[in-house]
Amino acid sequence: MLTPLDSLVHPHDPFGDSPAAHARFTAALPSAAADAAENVYFIHLVLPLLFAAAMLFWLEYLSGNRWVADQIYAWQGGHWLLKRHVITSRWIHPGGKYLSLVLWCAVFWVWWQSKRTHALAALRRPLTVLLLSTLLATCLVTALKSLIAMDCPWDMQAYGGLRPYFGLFDVRPSGLRSSGCFPSGHASAGYAWVALYFYFSVTAPRWRWHGLTLGLLLGAVFGISQQLRGAHFASHDVAALLVCWMTALAMHMAMRPHVAGSAR
Repeated sequence: MLTPLDSLVHPHDPFGDSPAAHARFTAALPSAAADAAENVYFIHLVLPLLFAAAMLFWLEYLSGNRWVADQIYAWQGGHWLLKRHVITSRWIHPGGKYLSLVLWCAVFWVWWQSKRTHALAALRRPLTVLLLSTLLATCLVTALKSLIAMDCPWDMQAYGGLRPYFGLFDVRPSGLRSSGCFPSGHASAGYAWVALYFYFSVTAPRWRWHGLTLGLLLGAVFGISQQLRGAHFASHDVAALLVCWMTALAMHMAMRPHVAGSAR
């Protein structure tokens, strides 16, 4: 008999014609049976955590945040010249949010059609995971922004603001209110789409790296534009990416079909 992963395989797909072909197909994916391999967990869980930890250690503990912000601030002549620039403040800032929303609505439309169209039925579960992953990731980042007391560069005395600098690991005075800048909410609107990596891993494995690249590119553009405006430090973007990746990974693992056994 075939594994429960049959629900992801199109009924007319050649991969679903025989147990042997089905096993070869699922073994190539970072889901179901392939997830049992240690290197899959190492690549998708351990390596991202190590990378994020190293980056946050440098940016927050070793003052990498301030070094990056110093370069950007000095490059703009000691002012946030791009704070209200049409490209950063009008096109990328609100435009990025709308683009992410349009993408989400487009995926939702395909998901809705999958309930009515037999040809799209096999995509329903992966689309559900994609929708929930992107939505949950942005919601988690928004929640963290209200829980973690961090300010933006433009709030700091060193960059034209009124407040002293307090990093993620610094003790913050209880009476000093947070600006709600950590993690970066705008960057998360782009990084949430790293979930496309897991979507394509199930539906079209050869496209998974393209999906990952799209999510990373959107997040980087949104995040860097905000750094250029003085709205975020680099660590805020790293934290947003970490939340989005871990959310996508957790949703993929939680909602994947479980392999009951090989064909008998």
